[in-house]
Amino acid sequence: MADVHETIKDIKSKFRLFMNGVISQSMREKGLGYKLNFGIEFPRIKEIAAAYEPNHEVAQALWKENIRECKILAGLLQPVDSFCPEIADIWIEDMHYPELAEYTVMNLFQRLPYASEVVFRWMADDREYFQLCGFLLMARLLMKGQKLNERAEAEFLDQAFTALEGDIVSVQKAAALALCKFALQSKDNARKMGKPLQALLKSEKENVRLLAGEIRLEIEYL
Repeated sequence: MADVHETIKDIKSKFRLFMNGVISQSMREKGLGYKLNFGIEFPRIKEIAAAYEPNHEVAQALWKENIRECKILAGLLQPVDSFCPEIADIWIEDMHYPELAEYTVMNLFQRLPYASEVVFRWMADDREYFQLCGFLLMARLLMKGQKLNERAEAEFLDQAFTALEGDIVSVQKAAALALCKFALQSKDNARKMGKPLQALLKSEKENVRLLAGEIRLEIEYL
């Protein structure tokens, strides 16, 4: 545990070195209310992470800190083999900003051996950050070429179009992103989205119509 403590101390000293007050202030103004936010950009955080070996205890300790950079770094240093679905759920319950969901999905969740199993459970969850991580993860899996069987496909389309009609902007955008990645896999996939997309283009909600229009633009040149 002493080693973990020393490593965290070392990491924080590097954060102080690269602190960007302007970005930090700007993030605070946009509502990112971490206890501490060094305003460090992601490429630099990645660079800092490269100096350390992946370590479960260090990653878990970093995640527990209410510091933006510690939480992002946690996803980079967490080994996948010791990260069980229960811990993934605990991490999602502790997310409060879409940025953190995006980085954690990109750096860690998409590499999990059980990613294609939890993705459907997360998308179907009522809680905002579970849904957000679910759709962001589905987008990543589809980008990596994962194909959905008939049943999984029907479930995904149902969840995604339902989310698009919801009221949580971050989840709507993530669902739209996942739908675009699904459509880009094949012309057949894009065709399957035609009818539900047409219905959304007539939605009473302006932002739903705009999102549906963006998806249609994205896929109509396929």
